[in-house]
Amino acid sequence: MNFSDLVLKNRSYRRFDQSVRIPREFLVSLVGLARISPSPANLQALKFWLVSDAEECEQVFKNVKFGGYLKDWGGPIEGERPSGYIIILGDNEIKPIFEIDAGIAAQTMLLGATEQGFGGCMVKAFKRESLREVLGLSENLEIVLVIALGKPAEISLIEDFDEVKGIEYYRNVVGVHHVPKRTLDELIVH
Repeated sequence: MNFSDLVLKNRSYRRFDQSVRIPREFLVSLVGLARISPSPANLQALKFWLVSDAEECEQVFKNVKFGGYLKDWGGPIEGERPSGYIIILGDNEIKPIFEIDAGIAAQTMLLGATEQGFGGCMVKAFKRESLREVLGLSENLEIVLVIALGKPAEISLIEDFDEVKGIEYYRNVVGVHHVPKRTLDELIVH
């Protein structure tokens, strides 16, 4: 698959085939991709918590929220939930701000997952203190982003942004996920 196709296929999936488990070794390989990615000032302040065990996945799932724009959807039901997570942590003893590092690492790992037939979603909506307690994190580690992973069980389509519909993603009556994107003409200023 060429790079453009890989980027196009890398959507934010929120429903998965939960029966397809993600081995811990695969999560380790994704972190390996993040490890060799750029890091501002090369400080490498990120750490990663890997979750592949079904019971641990359930504990993490209880602490994350999916699809904020989908007001009438309560999140993935049993059988559609992620079968793995990579929780991106920032080590505040190394650096106080992690968003750029986390974005680079997350996109790199998601592209790696997509290349292997998996998909995922960057989740920023989570119960910070509750998840911190579940993981038993030390004070120097801050939860920056949760990457939910699994075998995609939904179709996600990109469409051109429309002033009437706005930027909010939505699902049609048959459950196809639509994601409005601004056009190149709108994005390029000069």
